[in-house]
Amino acid sequence: MKRSATVLLTALAPVSWGTTYAVTTEFLPADRPLFTGLMRALPAGLLLLALGRVLPRGVWWGKAAVLGALNIGAFFPLLFLSAYRLPGGMAAVVGSVGPLFVVGLSALLLGQRPTARNLVTGAVAAFGVSLVVLKAAGALDALGVLAAVASTASMSAGTVLTKKWGRPDGVGPLALAGWQLTAGGLLIAPLAFLLEGAPPALDGRAVGGYLYLALANTAVSYWLWFRGIGRLSATQVTFLAPLSPLTAAVVGWAALGQALTPVQLTGMALAFGATVAGQLGTGRLAAARRVTGRLAGVRSSAGRLGEDAAVPTTPSPTPGPAAREPSPTTRS
Repeated sequence: MKRSATVLLTALAPVSWGTTYAVTTEFLPADRPLFTGLMRALPAGLLLLALGRVLPRGVWWGKAAVLGALNIGAFFPLLFLSAYRLPGGMAAVVGSVGPLFVVGLSALLLGQRPTARNLVTGAVAAFGVSLVVLKAAGALDALGVLAAVASTASMSAGTVLTKKWGRPDGVGPLALAGWQLTAGGLLIAPLAFLLEGAPPALDGRAVGGYLYLALANTAVSYWLWFRGIGRLSATQVTFLAPLSPLTAAVVGWAALGQALTPVQLTGMALAFGATVAGQLGTGRLAAARRVTGRLAGVRSSAGRLGEDAAVPTTPSPTPGPAAREPSPTTRS
């Protein structure tokens, strides 16, 4: 599949995640962030496990637990906590700096040098998102800010480690997503029941909302996300993340009647332009690396052939007169 098609399919994940806020506020019980995180993660994980029919083996039990904690188990509760405690979309602003986190972590864990283009593009994306979602507010809640930063760092670390570790032989992105969602859901479950008590009563709207979150918003979206991580660079994938708050703004305008100001429209243009520029920049860099690797392989092969051709063929020595067998007349 062409890289552009892979990028577009991967982009469906953050676009779907951008609908989470509207679904949560319009369909789900209020003030149940941990229960909502649990209902997103665990049913989706069990469904993908049943479809993939592959369990981790050996060291992958530990790796799946670590990735599940970073991408799901820690990320979901921290994200909801920051959303409840921070005003005016500040959590989305902090989340939009994820590309910068990934650029730094990729340098440490993957050996990929950060480029000026990626740094500038990441900063522009964060600034654009801030214009879209940030409203005037009073003093910021310190715990909310800490939770927002921690959630962004957790997802960024999970993205880079997913790229670094790859997948075991014979395991596809469906199974990998199932492992992580199940591990993350099992991590959230005791916290939800300990801190929020028994599950709330659910009406038809809530059941429909949770089904949407578990299936389209989580099972399908995380399968596409991890599939994209396997085929694209970690930086390319994370530069799609600003599409989530942009989608939330569009859904709020189209479905909830929330007006968009000229400043917000400017911010959307900046963030979307930075997202596209991030894909173009990292795509060209990845292509250049592939070409360089192929040239290096060709040169190495040519060098070996040259060495083989340069080895002189040594003829078998022809015995000289002194080495020849003496004639009968000279024998004693």
